[in-house]
Amino acid sequence: MTLISETLTKKNSKCSLIPFITAGYPNLQVTVKALYALDEKGADVIELGIPYSDALADGPVIQESSRKALEQGVCLDKILCMLKKVSPNINAPVIIFTYYNPVLARGMKKFIQDISFSGARGLIIPDLPLEEVDYILKLCTQFNIELILFIAPTSSEIRMASILSKSPGCIYLVSSYGVTGMRNKISINIDKLAQKIKAKSNKVIILGFGISSPQQVSTIAKWHVDGLVVGSAFMSTMLNKSDIEAIQSLSEACETFKAAIDN
Repeated sequence: MTLISETLTKKNSKCSLIPFITAGYPNLQVTVKALYALDEKGADVIELGIPYSDALADGPVIQESSRKALEQGVCLDKILCMLKKVSPNINAPVIIFTYYNPVLARGMKKFIQDISFSGARGLIIPDLPLEEVDYILKLCTQFNIELILFIAPTSSEIRMASILSKSPGCIYLVSSYGVTGMRNKISINIDKLAQKIKAKSNKVIILGFGISSPQQVSTIAKWHVDGLVVGSAFMSTMLNKSDIEAIQSLSEACETFKAAIDN
């Protein structure tokens, strides 16, 4: 079992909180403060999104934060340089969220080696074809990175079995159809799918896409999942605010969501 799965398994409370933030929004200095703030306020794992111009899995809030980060010239090298300085000083392990094209453009081995040296311990690539997973898995194992694979409500039984067989330990269960973003309701059928995964494997499950309110979190934390990813709800608290206000709002949101899980 790798570090992300170990962290989620060792949790004493019902469920782990995994905030998502876009690296470089509104600037890299705020990202540094955001990482420290989320860690201080109880985030168990932190998902750090690499800004990308064609973020097809992301909703409008995260797309906007990516656009503004890219406008400032935020790039992977700058992000990893920042993370290398921060990661030794926080308890929460960091998962890098990126798309497949930036990985290919940099070179698979160099990309995974570089994020590992920065202190990241997990990797999520939402558009990674399952048929191309094996080589990346080999590289991730070599550089102590946990590759987290997706299962969606639309995944067939055969595909689900294949994903579970390849997964090193942690499965990202997509809670809704479509892109990320805040939604009013998460179907109880997702819990049934989580139960099915648990019955077929010993995988750790994180649930994301659409989780948007403390009330939802309080309910979903009782389901058969080990961690909840909250992205757009966190990023929306930071949009169009001063640096100080953005960090304060993010910290308050983390406290609120953490309390909702633990209650």
